[in-house]
Amino acid sequence: MDFLTACGRENLTIQELKELIIDEQTIWVLDEFGNTALHYACKAGNLDIVKALIGTYKIPWNVVNNELVSAGQIAKSAGHNECYEYMVSEGCRAEFILGVLARSKVGEEKEEKISNVDYLNSKIEYTEDGKNLKGGFDTSEGVMMEWEKGLMKKHADIIEILNVGFGLGLIDTFIQESLPKRHTIIEAHPDVYNFMLKNGWDKKLNVEIKFGRWQDVIEDIGCFDGIFFDTFGENYDDLKQFLDHVPNLLKDENSVLSFFNGLAGTNSFFHDVYCRILSMDLQELGLSTEYIEEDVPKEIDEDGTWKNISRRYFSLDKYRLPVCKLDY
Repeated sequence: MDFLTACGRENLTIQELKELIIDEQTIWVLDEFGNTALHYACKAGNLDIVKALIGTYKIPWNVVNNELVSAGQIAKSAGHNECYEYMVSEGCRAEFILGVLARSKVGEEKEEKISNVDYLNSKIEYTEDGKNLKGGFDTSEGVMMEWEKGLMKKHADIIEILNVGFGLGLIDTFIQESLPKRHTIIEAHPDVYNFMLKNGWDKKLNVEIKFGRWQDVIEDIGCFDGIFFDTFGENYDDLKQFLDHVPNLLKDENSVLSFFNGLAGTNSFFHDVYCRILSMDLQELGLSTEYIEEDVPKEIDEDGTWKNISRRYFSLDKYRLPVCKLDY
């Protein structure tokens, strides 16, 4: 019996695993589809072997095959919930440690790294029907798209007042329907800013536009009943940097923070991991997090929504709408 087949046995023992490992190369044997021993163990639901492969033999928790399918996804598809929960927990643990190590090095670099500067300097355009915003690092990359409209309505039902990242103006349009006393929009891209002026957003009810990166305009901006965050070209570290400001931006325990939750939006396993990590990070800041599940429109897989879009940024069946509040 070869190594991978053995790892796919439900009753393989730790001792048998040790006897199968001839040298370090054995651990990294792949099948024709790029599946690792961890994929096989997850499919079998053999938790002891899964733990050994990650803990003792150092196969990364986030390893993927040729189709970019993770071992965690294999466990979930096979219905092995205990294995899946272990994989998610291991992912959180590993990423949390990496985060601590990264924070310990803050200040060592002399220059600040601005991750979305290329995006802000790139040309972007609105489609003729105004339903999509394309450009960014790739002229055919989706920045914001019409299919998000229903989700933005859900976000707008929960929050008001401050929106970081205008895009298509979907959530801002819904916010205007509530006749806000104060509606502040932060937008950094000049093409989007010009689009806003062209469409009269600077003249709408109680709207104040802050043109610039949020990092440059967030100080002394005041407190809000609600905040929505949805920028392009920024990663999780940038989101975390924004979150550090949130406790000072929310008025009270009834105020709400939300954001477009596209964290690992094309991989259900990684999405679960990062949603949990985010909750942990927010808890450290004194905020509680609830995720409200919303159905993603099925039509987007059939109506050509992603046609001519170079990178599909969301492909999950469910959208987890985050509701974050100060936890007094």
